Amino acid sequence: MALYDKALVKTDNLPIKHTGDIHSGKVRSVYWLTDEDNKSLCSRYGLENEELAVMVISDRISAYECIWQSEGGLKGIPGKGAALNAIAHYWFRRFEEEDLAGNHIVDVPHPLVWLVRKARPVMVEAIARQYITGSMWRGYEKGERDICGIKLPEGLKKNQKLNELLITPSTKGIITGVEGIPEIDDVNITRDQILANLDVFNFRSEEDVSTYEKLLTEGFNLISSELDKIGKVFVDTKFEFGFIGEGADTKMIYIDEIGTPDSSRYWDKNLYEKGEIREDSKEFFREMLQASVPDKDVLLNKSRMDERAALADTFRLKDEQMMEVSRLYVGLAEEITGEKLPLSDSPKTEIVEALAELGLIK
Repeated sequence: MALYDKALVKTDNLPIKHTGDIHSGKVRSVYWLTDEDNKSLCSRYGLENEELAVMVISDRISAYECIWQSEGGLKGIPGKGAALNAIAHYWFRRFEEEDLAGNHIVDVPHPLVWLVRKARPVMVEAIARQYITGSMWRGYEKGERDICGIKLPEGLKKNQKLNELLITPSTKGIITGVEGIPEIDDVNITRDQILANLDVFNFRSEEDVSTYEKLLTEGFNLISSELDKIGKVFVDTKFEFGFIGEGADTKMIYIDEIGTPDSSRYWDKNLYEKGEIREDSKEFFREMLQASVPDKDVLLNKSRMDERAALADTFRLKDEQMMEVSRLYVGLAEEITGEKLPLSDSPKTEIVEALAELGLIK
């Protein structure tokens, strides 16, 4: 089988019975179940009045808001999707074991597939930072001393560990009609802006805001502690939250993915202690891309988005570069979970077979 056949790229054309439109993001597709199948699976898993969906993750690699491919026909990173699912699922289980909060996963019928429950999403990207790097450093270097309403001290150095974990939220989706918040996706916001617009962000009370901050902090600390044991520095991360249940039974849960090399930044611990930085997460791919394209400013400058999209359509990385990223993701999954990552030679066929056992294939 050709190498490019091992990467699952298109995930919105599976013969899964569903209702409504298939929702596809940069790397995942979501199929909401029919009423009949929903009722059947709720009974099977002992759930009451839950709306369920099949979430299929691809092996596509997204960076700088574009999808990238190789010159040899690789349109994704073999093993990447399975690695992300395995890592996120591992952290979800650890959080439950430590009584932090539940999550949206009901079952994992295949390494590339989650059966998930519907949650009412909090419209905040919950970001936690333990080190000053990336966009935060670039702003600081230009003289910015305020991030999300938090005052930063003078004299910080690039990649320095901060005295405390900073919670620096941004918008999830486009927020409209709120003074002081630009109507664009992923814009930094302050805690005060959240508290002044609770309903806009889908919070019910100030207590909910404190709860998300508590769960973010506790989750960050747990992951940081476990990554430290395998020689990784947990630099920063993004969590997402949602609500399930009604009335007094309403609970905040973790949704999307958590603690993965796509949503977080890891560094090699031994090298960091020697004053060197080695990116052991998606930032590794971003740096590779910057070093490979003719003009990296096209990637970094948001005013050149049209040029960036055109570049992604035509520019191709080498196959070996894509496979280097594959080895990183698969290796991380196996280090974190302590288990061999199940990889597929024919992912689409296997997914259909696994979902057929649940009665979800047309």
